[in-house]
Amino acid sequence: MSQVQNNSSVSELLTSNGGSIKTARKGDEDMQERFLKLLVTQMQNQDPLSPMDNAEVTSQMAQISTVSGIDKLNSTLEKLVSDSDARRSFEAANMIGRSVLVPGADMQLENHTGIGGFELTEPVDKLVVTIKDSAGIAVRDIDLGTQPAGVGTFAWDGLANNGNEAAGGQYSFALKAVRSNQEVAASTLAFGSVSSAQAGKEGALLEVGRLGYVGMHDIKKIF
Repeated sequence: MSQVQNNSSVSELLTSNGGSIKTARKGDEDMQERFLKLLVTQMQNQDPLSPMDNAEVTSQMAQISTVSGIDKLNSTLEKLVSDSDARRSFEAANMIGRSVLVPGADMQLENHTGIGGFELTEPVDKLVVTIKDSAGIAVRDIDLGTQPAGVGTFAWDGLANNGNEAAGGQYSFALKAVRSNQEVAASTLAFGSVSSAQAGKEGALLEVGRLGYVGMHDIKKIF
């Protein structure tokens, strides 16, 4: 009497000849149909003196249910990721024309006005902004006084420390934050306007003028 390998599980039969469950199936229905055929064949050709017990049949049915469930879960996750990517792309497109604060220390002086930002992890007793020209020379110091934790902005009127008007163009700035006579960390944020959006390897990218491309997650504040 012929006998199908009694001690082999259905999962082993499905993965024979170097294949895998993932590459063998074309869908849930095909997978379940193949499983049922294999299970029926295995039961028809079992050794009458050593038949499969109920626990073994239940175990093999549980295996196919698990594989089918995982496949459905993967399909659901793929759809969620796709929907999430589409939503992020839509949000990125809506950012065009908006002004934002992103990590950076660049500042553009136009029409006697320069705008910058900062981020503090804790409140400070004093925050001083030092604006520098393209050569790194300090042009103006602005005392912002006490500041709470979080993201904030400041404006420069274009005047230098000596009272003269600074030439328009590209500048940079640095921060000095003090709390209880101890200097604490402060992050500089550059101000710019979003001119375009495009897809990137890790999500949508926004072009923020001279600041270049930044990710959506880099935006600290929107105006």
